[in-house]
Amino acid sequence: MRVHAAGFTPGELDWPATWTDRAGRDRTPSVPGNELSGVVEELGFGTTGLSVGQRVFGLADWARDGSLAEYAAVEARNLAPLPADVDHTLAAALPISGLTAWQGLFDHGRLATGQTVLIHGAAGGVGSIAVQLAREAGARVIGTGRSAHRDQVLALGADAFLDLQSEKLEDCCEVDVVFDVIGGDILDRSAALVRAGGTLVSITLPPKVQPKDGRAVFFVVEPDRVRLSELVTRVRDGRLKPVVGAVRPLAEAPAAFTPATRTPGKTIIRVTED
Repeated sequence: MRVHAAGFTPGELDWPATWTDRAGRDRTPSVPGNELSGVVEELGFGTTGLSVGQRVFGLADWARDGSLAEYAAVEARNLAPLPADVDHTLAAALPISGLTAWQGLFDHGRLATGQTVLIHGAAGGVGSIAVQLAREAGARVIGTGRSAHRDQVLALGADAFLDLQSEKLEDCCEVDVVFDVIGGDILDRSAALVRAGGTLVSITLPPKVQPKDGRAVFFVVEPDRVRLSELVTRVRDGRLKPVVGAVRPLAEAPAAFTPATRTPGKTIIRVTED
């Protein structure tokens, strides 16, 4: 596909799979990035369900990467059609954050209407979408983060906000689901907040501390064409708003990985103009 806009995970330069293949062989020079939105340029033999010239978005294979480029080879099953009235920049911010939020809340956390969920890092790419999805599902949402993020998280639909800089995590109420994107000490201390039958979900590391009478789950997001289509429909209808931060040209992609250049929200690399 011809890439119009692409997203990346800031820490992926530290992932072994970025530099070696599944057999451990050197795969440099590597092109990072997994999220992408663009247009189908060519189809492999026997590929069905997509057509040349079609607008699509989705996830490149974890062991292949390559979204930060003008062209990328992607498995058709990892792509979903992109409506004409959804911008490529917005679409490129959706795959990892949107699918991670959905799978963490509902597939692994089993969040249901009327339950309470605590979402760490609620102003971030994954957390901000998780807040909106949980709210839409009828859950009570408590977001955490830094004091500067309070207004943003509440505006996204959270019922309450916990400032991790000035408030004690242990003072939070018991919850049915904890969705963690921070890890470390915050993840360990969160286990005590999970009520009986609840779930602690993390995308950082397998939880070392287990909830007393609940479950602990660590997962890596998986591509899902059907769910991507449902998420982009929410974006199109105005029910879901990915938080896009800086939008930079492809030439500035290497610099975008530098911590000092990061801005709030998801950084998107604009590769081709529509």
